Amino acid sequence: NGIDVAVVKQIKEVERGRIKAYADRVADSHYYEGSVWDADLQYDLALPCATQNEIDGTQAARFKAAGVIAVAEGANMPSDPEAITAYTDAGILYGPAKAANAGGVAVSALEMSQNSRRLSDSFEKVDGQLHDIMQHIFKASADAAAEYGMAGDYEAGANIAGFLKVADAMYYQGM
Repeated sequence: NGIDVAVVKQIKEVERGRIKAYADRVADSHYYEGSVWDADLQYDLALPCATQNEIDGTQAARFKAAGVIAVAEGANMPSDPEAITAYTDAGILYGPAKAANAGGVAVSALEMSQNSRRLSDSFEKVDGQLHDIMQHIFKASADAAAEYGMAGDYEAGANIAGFLKVADAMYYQGM
């Protein structure tokens, strides 16, 4: 049924309450005390978007049995190093934050560009630009991983592609 945003706003913005009150007010909703990554659930995608190191190796080791086929990070480093190893060992596709979470930074840059031009681009134009940027990031990560003998390792690919971009910029600046 989705999330009732009006109820969330009432709880969080008006009442300054805890989100667990949502389950008391909305039928068929559930609140799980503690980390969602400790809950006994079945799901295809894990989208950690809260805090650094929110998923540890023990939690990540259970993902395969939970049906997880991919993890895409939407926060800065939400998976600790042991979690990342667990994804790799289980054959779970892993989208590291520096690549998967880059869209927010990209849109901020597009907005700054609009502001400096005193223009307002349409949603469709910004969305199209974001789509192109994210495709470029994916391709750069995949290509870098493949070029350096780590095909399919998007974490290594994102690290390598990012490093090469900075190294090239430094070289062309005469450093």
